[in-house]
Amino acid sequence: MKRFLGRAFLVLMVILMYLPILVLAVYSFTDSANIGVIHGFSLKNYETLFTKPDLRAMIIGTIVLAVGSAFVSTILGTFGAVGVFYSGRFGNAVVGALNQVPVVNAEVVTAFSLCILLIGVCGVDKGSFISLLIGHVVLEAPFVYLSVVPKLKQMDNSLYEAALDLGASPAMALRRVVFPQIFPGVVSGFALAVTLSLDDYFITSYTKPATFDTISTYVVNATRGSQTEIKTALWALSTIIFVVVVLMVTLMNMSGNKNDKLDKNGKRAGAEDGKKR
Repeated sequence: MKRFLGRAFLVLMVILMYLPILVLAVYSFTDSANIGVIHGFSLKNYETLFTKPDLRAMIIGTIVLAVGSAFVSTILGTFGAVGVFYSGRFGNAVVGALNQVPVVNAEVVTAFSLCILLIGVCGVDKGSFISLLIGHVVLEAPFVYLSVVPKLKQMDNSLYEAALDLGASPAMALRRVVFPQIFPGVVSGFALAVTLSLDDYFITSYTKPATFDTISTYVVNATRGSQTEIKTALWALSTIIFVVVVLMVTLMNMSGNKNDKLDKNGKRAGAEDGKKR
């Protein structure tokens, strides 16, 4: 009975989380103007999504911002995690605690702080792309750090020391030994950074140029207006984003399971060789 109730509760939670998204996906393939009544099958929303110039510009700008900020955040977060990991217990504890602050802190507070610092103190032009990029990097880099640190802790540190003993420079040891082992964490951090950039509203709205819109700011402005065609096209956009995220998560899980199997097989082979010897 406990097992049945546990599974039933799990199924209920999954339904509550994914049913609204599935309903939205269904309506994106209809010509209905409002949720509640389904008329007929139609691809008009997807056609509008890719034919409207302002929608195309918004999607391209959002993707460029997400990939660019995620790339910079991945570099900073990865090297920061590696540096802190080899800096000793005190540095690891201090930086780890400081890294938790922007993660736990309310995003609206971060947005206000960035707006005051970049525009009021540093004099960065609010109408430039630089302030927006810096804001997204500040948001994403701590999450990349948190994705890489567990992989560093799982790594066999003796391999790095062995590479140094065999004549490798620290840079070569990092490139040939450390980075291949933490690469899944780096990929996870990059994917998480892209998702955070696509989802962000507060930091974007306070640091973006007046003529630039991302998906989040565009959706908020569109829902306040009366353009039904734009609203229904955003249903299609939401469906596409959900499908892409599901595919990314599936591929990452498959890759992680494959790496785990390879590691287990390698350990078994090494144990068998040890027994034979």
